[in-house]
Amino acid sequence: MSQPARRIHLYRFHSQKGKMSLFAGFEMPMWYRGIVPEHMAVRKAVGIFDVSHMGRVLVTGPEAEAFLNYVTTNDVVALSPLCAHYSLMCNEQGGIIDDFVLSRLEEEKFFMVYNASNRDKDFRWLTVHSRGFDVNVKESSDSISMFAVQGPKAEETLQKISIGNLSRIERFKCGWTKLAGVDASISRTGYTGEDGFEVFVWNTSLSNPHKAEKVWNAVLEAGQEAGIEPCGLGARDTLRLEAGMCLYGNDIDENTNPFEARLGFVIKLKKGNFIGRDALVRRKAEGLKRKRVGIRMLERGVPRRHCEVWRNEEKVGVVTSGTFSPVLKCGIAMAYVFKEHAIDGERVMVKIRNKHVKAEIVRFPFYDTTQYGFRRKV
Repeated sequence: MSQPARRIHLYRFHSQKGKMSLFAGFEMPMWYRGIVPEHMAVRKAVGIFDVSHMGRVLVTGPEAEAFLNYVTTNDVVALSPLCAHYSLMCNEQGGIIDDFVLSRLEEEKFFMVYNASNRDKDFRWLTVHSRGFDVNVKESSDSISMFAVQGPKAEETLQKISIGNLSRIERFKCGWTKLAGVDASISRTGYTGEDGFEVFVWNTSLSNPHKAEKVWNAVLEAGQEAGIEPCGLGARDTLRLEAGMCLYGNDIDENTNPFEARLGFVIKLKKGNFIGRDALVRRKAEGLKRKRVGIRMLERGVPRRHCEVWRNEEKVGVVTSGTFSPVLKCGIAMAYVFKEHAIDGERVMVKIRNKHVKAEIVRFPFYDTTQYGFRRKV
C-alpha cells in the first residue's frame, strides 16, 4: 500500500499559489509564475524557495564531533562554531549514501541538512552508527521550517527584516537573528550557484506554522522592490544544474564514488578512520574509469536523464541530468563519460529520441561567472 503524501509547513500557501506535484513523497510546488521567470529572478535579483521537505537533524553531546568525523568524509574537527561545510556520508564500499551541509552551532551541537529523498535512510544510518558514542541524534525536520533566499539581492532583501548585520556572515558561515521579530538561524549557503541564505525558523510545527508563515510573507514583502519571486522545485533544478551541482539519485548515489563525481575535495583521507575510508583509498589508488562532466548542446535539443553520449562510433557515457538553460538558451546536461573523454572542449554527440545531436564537454558552472553566480564581478 502506498504511503499518503507528506506536507510541509506552508502547504496552504503553496497549494493556493503554485502548481503542485509529488516529490520525494512530499506535495511540493513545482512553480508559481513559471520556471523561467523564477530562474531568472534568482540569477538577476532574488527568489525564495520553501525547502522544508529536506531532512534536518540535531547532533549533540560530548562525542558529537568524534561521531560525525566517523560517519562523514570531511574534517569535522576543523569546523569552528557558527561555520558550515559541504560533506558526504559513504558506505563501507565508498559509495555515496548522501551529500549534505553540516553546521557547527556550538562546540557540542551540530545541525545537518540532507536530501528529502533520504530523510528516513539517513536518520537510520546516523542512529545505527551512533551506538557506542556519547551522542544524541534528534530528528527535527517537522519542527524547523526551512527557506532558501537566493540571488544577488538576497542579502539586501533579508537585511530589511533582520536585526543583525548580515554582511558579517560570510559564505559557509552561520548566525542567529530575528527575522520579522521571529527567532531564526541562517547560513550563507545555497543550491543555485548564487549568493544567498538558508533560513531556519525553529520551534514551528506542521499543525501551527504561524511563525514560518510570518517569516515567509515578510521576505516576500521585503523583496518586492527587488522583484522577488516565490520559486518552485522546477527552478531549483534548472539553477543547480547550471551551477554544476549534483542531485542525489540522479548524479550521485551509492554506486557512485566521490572521486568520479568530482567531489574528492570533501574526502579528507588524512583525518583518521571514517566509514568507507579504506575503500576510498583503494579507489583513489586504482584511478578513475569515468568522470562527471558538463555537456552543452551545439544543436537544438534538450538532453534528459539516460540519454547516451557518443564519440565517433563509440558510446562513451550517459546523461544523469539534463534541461534547457534559461541563461544559455540551449540544452545542457550532466553526464558521466570515460575518463579519456572528460576533456573541456571535446566534441561529442548526445542521442536524443534516436537522433545524434552535436554537443561539447564544458566545465562547471555552465554560465559566465563574471555575470552570474556568487563570484560575479560587481
